[in-house]
Amino acid sequence: MKIRPDVDLANLTDTGNVRSENEDYYCYLEPASDEEFDRKGRLIAIADGMGGHAGGKIASTLALDALRAVFENGSESGPSETLVSGFAHAQRSILSHIESHPELDGMGTTCTAAILHRGHLFYGHIGDSRLYLLHEGKFAPVTEDHSLVNQLVQSGALTPDQAAHHQQKNVLTRALGMKSSEVAADFSNQPIPLSPGDALVLATDGLHGVVSTEEIGALVATQSPYDACRALVATAKERGGLDNITVQILRLQANRSQSRMEDS
Repeated sequence: MKIRPDVDLANLTDTGNVRSENEDYYCYLEPASDEEFDRKGRLIAIADGMGGHAGGKIASTLALDALRAVFENGSESGPSETLVSGFAHAQRSILSHIESHPELDGMGTTCTAAILHRGHLFYGHIGDSRLYLLHEGKFAPVTEDHSLVNQLVQSGALTPDQAAHHQQKNVLTRALGMKSSEVAADFSNQPIPLSPGDALVLATDGLHGVVSTEEIGALVATQSPYDACRALVATAKERGGLDNITVQILRLQANRSQSRMEDS
């Protein structure tokens, strides 16, 4: 797949040191035609599956395949509507698969996705994978973990340091595959403006669970996406690698054609 020169993209996934199978999944997509690209933008997403009998791998794959299908084949709707429709389609796809394969009951997945369109960021998110943004030199998470320990931190029952080492830190409160009439995902309320030099980071908890926000931000700010991906995965493995590890990094470059689209 050809990637336009206005971005620098790198990604890396690793099974880690303990698990025998990688249940993480990621995707990146931008339309080949300039007309379609101008209308749709580019999609980047990451998913961390869970469930026995290979259910996690199936769930994460189903989710991102569904999201990608809506992005590719959807109607004339904008990025926000595409993400909402994509997450709903992913939920239906997973639940339908469980219905026909009852031995996979309980499988599910996180899903964190972003669409970059005409210089703006739109996102959808469920679970505890994360989207970070480096903007004008400041690095911070955009999404909030849907996890039990994060709920306890928000309520004041745990400190962030206690949460980092809590026995139930991997217990999710929301995920695709949870039986619900609606997808309890978070979506961006407003488009987030981006600037040349900004960078997005999408990471599963196999990375951010052992590498701090400050450490991730320092590497992303000072290294190429390719080198930062490899350094981050290596660090996570040095610190145990108890889970699958996946990261995608996309940095915006200066591009005159992009500026023309933003001004139009």
